[in-house]
Amino acid sequence: MANTQPGILAPIPSVGRHLYFSIEHSNEIASCLQALRAFVDGEQVVVGLGQSTVLALGHAIAGLKPFPDSVAPGLDIPATPAALWCWLRGEDNGKLFHVTRKLEQLLAPAFRLSHSLSTFKYDSGRDLTGYEDGTENPEGDEALAAAIVAGQGAGLDGSSFVAVQQWVHQMEAFSNLPQQEQDNIMGRRPADNEELDDAPLSAHVKRTAQESFDPEAFILRRSMPWAEQGKGGLAFVAFGKSLAAFEAQWRRMTGQEDGICDALFRFTRPVTGAYFWCPPLANQQLDLSALGL
Repeated sequence: MANTQPGILAPIPSVGRHLYFSIEHSNEIASCLQALRAFVDGEQVVVGLGQSTVLALGHAIAGLKPFPDSVAPGLDIPATPAALWCWLRGEDNGKLFHVTRKLEQLLAPAFRLSHSLSTFKYDSGRDLTGYEDGTENPEGDEALAAAIVAGQGAGLDGSSFVAVQQWVHQMEAFSNLPQQEQDNIMGRRPADNEELDDAPLSAHVKRTAQESFDPEAFILRRSMPWAEQGKGGLAFVAFGKSLAAFEAQWRRMTGQEDGICDALFRFTRPVTGAYFWCPPLANQQLDLSALGL
């Protein structure tokens, strides 16, 4: 779709960086977003707005909501809202560093960078566990239908909603498991990516089989690994025409649907969680007309 931020639909890049901003001075938000509008191309930098920013401008985006705190047996999963999210995409970490500096300058004094996370493509699109990530991703027209808002009018059509989480893997615990047990957690074999017919109900592929929901819960994943200070995991990114598909999968993963938690939680946990609305483009700039800008 011509008015969609193209980085949403493009394949994952070689390197990326997630920038999370908080609000410093709400009376400066409008002017800073106007400066951001001209800078962002939606390809090298994908932008998402948090609910606090939308509300500060005196507007609302139907479907945008706070990320829920989640509790399940043995699990306390936090919501970590942010006012603004920028996903930087590229081939060179040095260039992303300079883009980060420019964005910090453009967004001050309204916003302050509160957290950043650098990511990378690993082994042609695998998670650090060695299993392929995003196998069930829709493609082409199906990706558009799953990820992009349509039929809602000017200023909204071409936009997208996104769920973003940082997962921290306990790699030692996972690597010490027998191969069959690892496969049963994922529900696939890493060598050929084939699903296991006899995988347990807790296997990740069974918890998140998109066509098994009613209605079907298709999302467009653009997740990438991260590693720093001796730790590593996955920066999970899921775009949708609404947040409903992600929430349906999340309820099942956390056992809210049938009491069975996703086996992923045996070795990994999300330490952040936030929702954002990614505006469409108009004349190759961010279209902020839904926010009165």
